[in-house]
Amino acid sequence: MRDVSPPSGLPGDGRGDTRGAAAGGYRPRSAPRHLATGNGRAPDPDDHQGDDDEGTPGHRAGRSKQRNPARTLLEWAAVIGCGVLIALTAQAFFVQAFWIPSPSMTPTLEVGDRVLVNKLSYKAHDVHRGDLIVFERPPETSNGLEGEIKDLIKRVVAVDGDTIEGRDGRVYVNGELIEEPYLEPGTPTNDLDREVVPEGMVFVMGDNRMNSEDSRVFGPIDEDTIIGRAVVKVLPLSDLGWL
Repeated sequence: MRDVSPPSGLPGDGRGDTRGAAAGGYRPRSAPRHLATGNGRAPDPDDHQGDDDEGTPGHRAGRSKQRNPARTLLEWAAVIGCGVLIALTAQAFFVQAFWIPSPSMTPTLEVGDRVLVNKLSYKAHDVHRGDLIVFERPPETSNGLEGEIKDLIKRVVAVDGDTIEGRDGRVYVNGELIEEPYLEPGTPTNDLDREVVPEGMVFVMGDNRMNSEDSRVFGPIDEDTIIGRAVVKVLPLSDLGWL
């Protein structure tokens, strides 16, 4: 008679199972196989020990999007505050913008133009002939009314020690005719008597000689009243450029 029992070492034979396992042979299909881990046990899908406090990448991305609105507002307030402080400091000590309220400097500057004034220029060097300067309005020309223009802009034509005079509508400094390319061709300079500019003062005039209240009216101005030198026209943008 044929033997129908499973041969030794095949499934169904308890002895075969035991011997096969001991000999490193057949492993039952029902026995799960796992990769070895450092602690000798199978990895747990829910185990995130390797992430420590950082969490999984998904968790980190989620947390990075959750910003504190109060903190964000505080950061923006600090940025804006610093910007305002820098602007005020610059205006007080370095550069200041001025707008042109009258036609006394045409054609160089028109009404409504804006210029930047370097307030440190004359800390580094002396006032030069031809400079465009902003200075405090002389007290004798003030009417004391509210809204009165406090500062004026004019061109330096002569500095201390110079002798200035007008002849036939032209300007002479120290006996020499000066070239004034900033004037409209044919513009005369009238009402300019001969005088010597006192020490520490400068003689100023507008480029619109026919419509400018300047040193021909109120005399030379004290250098201490000069706010700074106009260096660049910033508005209108179509006429942006150095002065």
